[in-house]
Amino acid sequence: MDAMTRTLVAFHAHPDDEALLTSGTMAKAAAAGHRVVLVVATDGALGLASDDFRRGGEDGGGDLAGVRLAETQRSAEALGVDHVEWLGYADSGHDGPVPEDPPGRVRFCRAPVEQAAERLAAILTTERADVLLSYDARGGYGHRDHVRVHEVGARAAEIARSRSTTQSPRVLEATVPRDTIARAVRLVSKVYRFPAEFDPTTFERSFTARADITHRVDVRRHIAAKRASMRAHASQASNDGSQGGDRTLAAFLRIPRPLYDLVFGREWFRDPDAKAADGIRTDIFEGLP
Repeated sequence: MDAMTRTLVAFHAHPDDEALLTSGTMAKAAAAGHRVVLVVATDGALGLASDDFRRGGEDGGGDLAGVRLAETQRSAEALGVDHVEWLGYADSGHDGPVPEDPPGRVRFCRAPVEQAAERLAAILTTERADVLLSYDARGGYGHRDHVRVHEVGARAAEIARSRSTTQSPRVLEATVPRDTIARAVRLVSKVYRFPAEFDPTTFERSFTARADITHRVDVRRHIAAKRASMRAHASQASNDGSQGGDRTLAAFLRIPRPLYDLVFGREWFRDPDAKAADGIRTDIFEGLP
């Protein structure tokens, strides 16, 4: 293993996305002594949550955006993250027409790619990032803010590379092999009833083909940190009874531990500059200068 201290920047669309896709990898890097920075594009204010959280809940923030950003900080602490940045954009929502921009802010999917990439590139340059975690071209399951993360992340890495002769951040697109997650969802569905908004067939047409995966990271030794990261996002596990039972995040947390470890014990990435035919790597820093 490379003994050099590296810097990992994980770029995500909304609060709680890091918990689901890259929290194990982040915790593993932090535990190995690397610097880990979490960058969140939006405030997540359009996420589903109970009225208690929309009113500010026990945090007293008065709005869901404030609550969700505070939850992100708690998630980061559980993972050993050194620093959290919010790019300042508003949540675009998943379905239907994009809502009007809130006062003084822009919905992320409307933000010019170059403008957002400049903001992220400034962080990459300041942090001297070695690896940038982003999303695949589909944005995972197709959320418009996730697609924009892919676009902005790729461009930001290009900008950062052009401004440094020594730092060239490797881009790794956080994803899941389609067949693996579809099989895992079918397995979980045998022991747990998913909430109404959860469409298991989504995973059969989302994420990345197994043949294109370049990195598979074993995070089972850091599964407790991953669960703590998920639990930190309490608003995303909440409902008001009328929402049809547990939210998806709550359902994941109710999975019995041995099965949870099997489902969430590995995280996958695609390096767009590498070929899966060259073999699957298990270390995100392997091969860096």
